[in-house]
Amino acid sequence: MNPIVLIPARLAATRLPNKPLADIEGLPMIVRVLRQAQAANLGPVAVAAGDSEIVEAVQAAGGRAVLTDPDLPSGSDRLVAALAELDPRGAHDVVINLQGDMPFVAPADIAGCAALLTAQPSCDIATIVEREASPEVRANPDMVKAVLAMQPDGRTGRALYFTRSTLYGDGPVWHHHGIYAYRRAALEAFTQAPPSPLELREKLEQLRAMELGLTIWASVVDSAPISVDNPADLERARAHARQIGDRS
Repeated sequence: MNPIVLIPARLAATRLPNKPLADIEGLPMIVRVLRQAQAANLGPVAVAAGDSEIVEAVQAAGGRAVLTDPDLPSGSDRLVAALAELDPRGAHDVVINLQGDMPFVAPADIAGCAALLTAQPSCDIATIVEREASPEVRANPDMVKAVLAMQPDGRTGRALYFTRSTLYGDGPVWHHHGIYAYRRAALEAFTQAPPSPLELREKLEQLRAMELGLTIWASVVDSAPISVDNPADLERARAHARQIGDRS
């Protein structure tokens, strides 16, 4: 396995404009994500940027960034555009899509996600989930839930469905988080296909992959990475940085 880690990022966010450049105790958020990815020690790391300002911030921190078309429809399309420049010959057979709004994502969680591709030969795409049984998460349409066929180890499972809808009945609710490790062929098949009916219904890209017949496996993480989607999340991330003494 020869992975490359790519972090798609753009400035045009509705709820938090200029989010990738938001300062978290002296560092832009995108730089914090970059450093966590580098600490996973899986392979080269680059930011697939939709804006020159992001490229400049990453390069100023010693990282690598590729400027992509700002009008690309999704982060996955941004990955493919960056790959065309960074690895046109296809040397990297695994592509890890790391969201640019997880400034404290654990390097071990990134590595664990990628390891599923080795552990499960049938796995085309790997991701992570957190066990979360609270009624609030079950009912919250902003929280994506995963339905899994869990393995006996209780730490990995094959995904059967993802939904924003409320899940009823007994049993665990798996809270999905947006880190993906793709076999390169799976990423290419996924991005070449048009949006699928279930994807449009749920507004979840991964359902397109499932409708194409691609197999998704998930690794269970012990705690959720902080995801920054709005100003309140940003303040929470800043408070966390102060708490752990992580200042630039």
